Amino acid sequence: MAVKLGYKNVHRDPYGFPEWQAMGLPTESAPAGLAQTVEEPEAPRPLHGWAMIWTLLGIFAGGMALNLTPCIYPLIPITISYFGGQATKGGKGRGRLLIHGFCYVLGLALTNSILGVVASLTGGLMGAMLQNPFVLLAIASILVLFATSLLGMWEMRLPSGLTQAAAKSYTGYFGSLSMGLTLGVVAAPCIGPFVLGLLTWVSSMASPWLGFIIFFTLSLGLGLPLFLLAMFSGQLDKLPRSGGWMIWVRKLMGWVLIFMAAHFIRPLFPSHLDAILLALVALAAGLHLGWLDKSRASFRSFPLLKTGTGVAGLVLAAFLVTTWALQGPGVSWKQYDEKTLRDAQILKKPVIIDFFATWCAPCREFEDVTFHDTAVVKQAENDFIMIKVDVTKGGNPLNERLLQQYEVKGVPTIVFLDSKGLEIVDLRLVDYLPPDKFLERMTEAMNKNR
Repeated sequence: MAVKLGYKNVHRDPYGFPEWQAMGLPTESAPAGLAQTVEEPEAPRPLHGWAMIWTLLGIFAGGMALNLTPCIYPLIPITISYFGGQATKGGKGRGRLLIHGFCYVLGLALTNSILGVVASLTGGLMGAMLQNPFVLLAIASILVLFATSLLGMWEMRLPSGLTQAAAKSYTGYFGSLSMGLTLGVVAAPCIGPFVLGLLTWVSSMASPWLGFIIFFTLSLGLGLPLFLLAMFSGQLDKLPRSGGWMIWVRKLMGWVLIFMAAHFIRPLFPSHLDAILLALVALAAGLHLGWLDKSRASFRSFPLLKTGTGVAGLVLAAFLVTTWALQGPGVSWKQYDEKTLRDAQILKKPVIIDFFATWCAPCREFEDVTFHDTAVVKQAENDFIMIKVDVTKGGNPLNERLLQQYEVKGVPTIVFLDSKGLEIVDLRLVDYLPPDKFLERMTEAMNKNR
């Protein structure tokens, strides 16, 4: 029997990119008390707390950086000229200009935010396939394809008719709104690969509100510099001249997409190699952007910018390798057998059964973070019998029997048993929990075992 799995994206891994939560059991098929636990948990957010703040700040910064790409930079004087002309009409000066700028950024934000919502809704339909290694490879291949465009290996071009239609100017506040609505089409040859890569990430999370927020934030980052330049158009002559540095910015965005692609295929690698994969990407990006790339610019700070980016890549690679190398010992797992359960009864210890798969991103986060936490490891060793059931590959009769016996519909699924072998149904987990929250579950399991 094949393991039927479906996921909803609800959590990020330690690198800021997206993962998946197993779907709840149907009420009619769940044992008494389990439906409430699985189907109606307090919905964890895909991004929350500081993870949300730092991710949105990074996306905002990415939107601002897109203004430095070759296709956006030539639009700056056109935008400033348009806003400046609107400011002089009607004698309302900067007050009128502020309204035009707001309409402009709003139009830009609406276009991209709708894209984010559509991508997240589409992702909800494809989320059940994301446990398939071939799907992960396909997503990573798409991201790498877009990255090669940003790295200059091929060009993404739109039909000239579509570009001309998008560039038409209209008068009044609607004109400013239409400029924002269509800027993404005009700039698509440069920002297209990056935005499409971001769409791929958002689609994997299956969260419409998060898709809207992410692309609204990206749009603010993209539109804010143009708006500020329009407000202070007299400072245009102080901008750096166009040149090779804009190509360098494109390549930086390309490496961002390659890093995202590496994140998607991490579950296909053994746990001791996934951090090495990301470290290699960071190392290659640092060397290329910092020293191997020959892009030049007329302003003096550009060499420092390149060197700083290169050093940042090397530091990130060293951090990833060091974090992996210094990772402490994890939980000591046992294989499932009846003798192990009998030992638990004799020792009067509760049992934790972890249904795991190597291609499951939240399973890997459990293993790398929660099950390597010092406090979790200590309590597991002293007070629990820890059993891992690896369902990476189908066809194992014992695993298939356990999947049926415990009604496991997806991974990760973590089952808590008391010392008599009975499940503590309200403690079952079907999504990732950080170490502190997992320790609370362990304490509750011990209390209910007495």
